[in-house]
Order: sequence, then C-alpha cells, then structure tokens
Amino acid sequence: MSTPGHHTLNKVVVIGGGYAGTLAANHLRMRADVDITLVNPRPEFVERVRLHQFVAGTGEALIDYGTLLGEGVRLVVDNATRIDTAARTVELASGRALDYDYVIYAVGSTAAIPSSVPGAAEFAFDIAEFESAQRLRARLEELPPDAPVTVVGGGLTGIETAAELAEQGRTVTLVCGRTLAPSFSAPGRRSVATWLSRHGVAVLEADVVSEVRPDAVVFADGAVHASALTIWAAGFGVPDLAAASGLQTDALGRLLTDETLTSVDDDRIVAAGDAAAPSGQPLRMSCYAAGPLGAQAANTVLSRIAGTEPALITLAFSGACVSLGRRVAVRQVARKDDTAVNVYVGGRMGAVIKEVVCKFAVSRIRREAQKPGSVIWMKGGTRPGQPSSAARVISSP
Repeated sequence: MSTPGHHTLNKVVVIGGGYAGTLAANHLRMRADVDITLVNPRPEFVERVRLHQFVAGTGEALIDYGTLLGEGVRLVVDNATRIDTAARTVELASGRALDYDYVIYAVGSTAAIPSSVPGAAEFAFDIAEFESAQRLRARLEELPPDAPVTVVGGGLTGIETAAELAEQGRTVTLVCGRTLAPSFSAPGRRSVATWLSRHGVAVLEADVVSEVRPDAVVFADGAVHASALTIWAAGFGVPDLAAASGLQTDALGRLLTDETLTSVDDDRIVAAGDAAAPSGQPLRMSCYAAGPLGAQAANTVLSRIAGTEPALITLAFSGACVSLGRRVAVRQVARKDDTAVNVYVGGRMGAVIKEVVCKFAVSRIRREAQKPGSVIWMKGGTRPGQPSSAARVISSP
C-alpha cells in the first residue's frame, strides 16, 4: 500500500504469455504502483488457434510481443521451474529467481500423449505448442502428397487439423474413439461430418488406437492401418509447475483455486486460463475463456493490493467454432453454461465468424495494452457454485 511521500511497488510475476497471461499483464497496468514481469519460454506470442494453419502452411501463428504488451510490462524469456512460496520467488531454468508479491499462474496447456499407448510418445506428433507444430510441419513437408495421415482425436483440434490437410489433398483418417465433435449438437456434428466425407476424410468413431508404429496405427481389435504420419490431438494436459511447487492441483495438474481464482494454498498466487481449476470445476480450455480469466485474475490481485474483497469469477459461454479448411467453418451456438443447442452457422458465414473470433482474441489483448481495464465479457453461466457437466468438457483451445 502507498503512503504519502512513500511509493511502494507491488511486484507481480505473470507466468505464461498466452491469451490469459498476456491480457492479465496488460490489465494490471490499471494501477501505477505495480511492477509487472511476464515470464514466457519463447520471445513471441503463439496464436494457438492458428497452429493447424501453421502446420498446413496456410497461415502463421507467431506475433511479436512488442505489438501486444503495454508500456512497462517487462518480458523475461525463460522457463519457470518452481514457485518458492516461502521465499516468494519464481525460480527460472536459467538459474535466475524473480521476487514477487503476487504471482499470476497462467502456464496454459500442453499435449497429452498417453504413456499407456505403446509407441505414441515416440512416433506420434502433437499440435498443442509451437515447437511441436514446427516438427509436424517439417515432417509433413517430407511426405509424398498421397502418404496416409492419421489424426487421433475427434475434438475440435483434431477436426481442424484433419480438415486443413484434407483440403490440400492429403489422404486423412480421423480416429475419434467416440463421437465426432462431442461438444457440438447433432445438427452441428452432421455438418462437420458431411464436409469431412466430401473431402475424403475417413472418420472412425468407434475405433480406439492401441499402438502407434512408425508407419502404422494398431486398433484395439488388432486391425493395423497404414499411417506414414500420426498426429495425436486427443485431449490436453497442463505443465507440472504447480505440483512441482507443492501447490494443490486437480487430477490433470491444474492449480486448485477458489472462485476468485486464488490458490487454495496461498493467497498470493492467482490462476488464469487453461491451468486454473476454480473449485475443482475448470472452465472449458479455450481462448474464449482465457481472456476473461486473465482479466479476472488481474482484478483479484489488484483487489488484494487495494485491500478490497475480490470478485467471484463469472463467465457465460456462447458456443464454439471449428474450421473446416480455409473457406468453411461451423459456429455452434450454446447456452451460457456451454451446453450446445440445435443451432449452428455453417459454410462461408461460419468461416467469417471463426476468423472474427480468432482476430478478436488478439485485438482484445492489444486494446487492453492501450487502455487497461477496457476488457469486458459476458457474465452468467453456471458459476459460482453450480457446475454443469458442460463446464467440464475439454475441447480445443
């Protein structure tokens, strides 16, 4: 707290420079007495919603932080390895340690390639982070155009990846393991399935991959399917920084918080984005939720600095989008609690909406850099205290 004639800076370290962390860092600039450091493992912002485009060579996914961060936000390119809550420092892979008064924990999500599937970790590629997308793109460029490609995962990431490659004429099989696009309504799913069928994608809804080989996938029934390249897009994990720091997490490793996004162990640590589990009931992993969660986390920190009671998180969903190549998308409409209704917008209009959504996620961060506190979001949904089954669905970020 500031006193007349004496200005004390409150040091806030934001760990993770994705949609949640970058917006949180900009939002913290609402107060002049906050010293803000953003720690991120790479020097550019990654538009994760465009990684399938980057892989296929139809788009880019990197943005210079200089265009996104407000004046006074210090970027440290490094990996956080441990939060020492007793010493109040964030330990970095380089050996440095950053002092903090508060931490915003926004480490995001990663791929989840299961160790229980033999060969998956060795031979399957993922698309959850920029470096893995780079490896996948390089491998694709080596393959003949007619080489069989298998995408494992019938959620939004798997669908977008399969569609992007199919539109380029690749031979693609999409293995769902269960329902295609499970978070969508039946009409929305049919629209996706129709597009995939027309573009030659073989969709296997009942099959489960039990082994990945360098040149094939093996299904649970023993069938062997040729696959020159296997892409694993079934679900997400989170970094283990919280657990490594002795903080309580949910089963997936997300930081357990209360409904103000404050760690249940330490009121100086506040979580945002994919790695937050408020009341053990995390919101759907998505850039849609990440921005509001980042702003809410920053508000919680600002409230604690001001000595006021932080607000409870409240966020209403409106639906989700899935791209089907460059010219078509499906915008699924949902209730505030994220349960799909039997309404969707498809075709070229769906693609226009999807592009607007992707651009908005970044423009919202830029606007916050120019005018801290400008971010607004739809309130409502099921929080706090009334989790719906839909709030627990994990799909594409």
